[in-house]
Amino acid sequence: MGKGGNQGEGATEREKHNQRTDKWLVVDCKVYNVTKWSTRHPGGHRVIAHYAGEEATDAFNAFHPDLDFVRKFLKPLLIGELAPEEPSLDRGKSAQITEDFRNLKKTAEDMNLFKTNHLFFFLLLAHIIAMESIAWFTVFYFGNGWISTLVTAFVLATSQAQAGWLQHDYGHLSVYKKSKWNHIVHKFVIGHLKGASAKWWNHRHFQHHAKPNVFHKDPDVKMLHVFVLGEQQALEYGKKKLKYLPYNHQHQYFFLIGPPLLIPLYFQYQIIMTMIVHKHWVDLAWAISYYARFFCTYIPFYGILGSLLFLNFIRFLESHWFVWVTQMNHIVMEIDLDHYSLVATCNVEQSFFNDWFSGHLNFQIEHQ
Repeated sequence: MGKGGNQGEGATEREKHNQRTDKWLVVDCKVYNVTKWSTRHPGGHRVIAHYAGEEATDAFNAFHPDLDFVRKFLKPLLIGELAPEEPSLDRGKSAQITEDFRNLKKTAEDMNLFKTNHLFFFLLLAHIIAMESIAWFTVFYFGNGWISTLVTAFVLATSQAQAGWLQHDYGHLSVYKKSKWNHIVHKFVIGHLKGASAKWWNHRHFQHHAKPNVFHKDPDVKMLHVFVLGEQQALEYGKKKLKYLPYNHQHQYFFLIGPPLLIPLYFQYQIIMTMIVHKHWVDLAWAISYYARFFCTYIPFYGILGSLLFLNFIRFLESHWFVWVTQMNHIVMEIDLDHYSLVATCNVEQSFFNDWFSGHLNFQIEHQ
């Protein structure tokens, strides 16, 4: 074992430290004890806990734009280093694939593919605000009849879907060099333009990218017992004799539950409860600003009850858009308990419309 460790402690030894009360991880061949510090991790305790007992170099580099800054937090947590002869990769991981991935990332950096086009993101934000304005003008000028109401609803659903894709980019801290500005704009877009919570999204989405398609760790493959994905989950449900729904018909009832209910029912309820229960008061204030703006805008045309129904109809339309985009390239083709699947997702053909419609998530392989 290298400096700070005990003789004979190798890959299998660090794998033992993957418990709630005992968490080690490896970054650049250095071993860190993050047991107590994980609760203060800015990215959330679950993200870092998912790497307990594992090698986390690539994840560490990918999640932190300013590596020099975050390394300062690692120094007090250092407990040792791997000796040169000790394996740095976890069992089951391919050294060749890891090397290829790092070379690919270096090539992309050399080609300036991570360089942000700020005009592009400004235009995305501008066209969302323009749609909000067009929606209000439609009902203001043409009245609250059925046709103008439907047109307004579809325009607002489009702006909501596009705001969802835009907040995704800011939430990934991929627009500005300074994380601070990404967080500020992210809160504005997801909070004021959508009425949702940045912390709720970060908590779910960071886990998704930390452990994509890993059962019990990736929230995107936790279907709340409504759907069963992949062979591994089906086996587990079979052994435990879990049958909350007729899963042999899930391909049929998906159309009744997934697209129409995800955002207006599940997400809307979970977001509000998360902000209140976890006391995310800043996010709650941003969300309130969205609802205040929406109801002040549309109560004069539809009244209180009518505006509530109108809002949920917009969410209903947006939910179909969101679910079909994420279903076609986000929900996995394979999931497993403890390793990533190379056959996990797929891209959708590139075109101007597909790029816009999917928020560039048609490039899901590269994004993942």
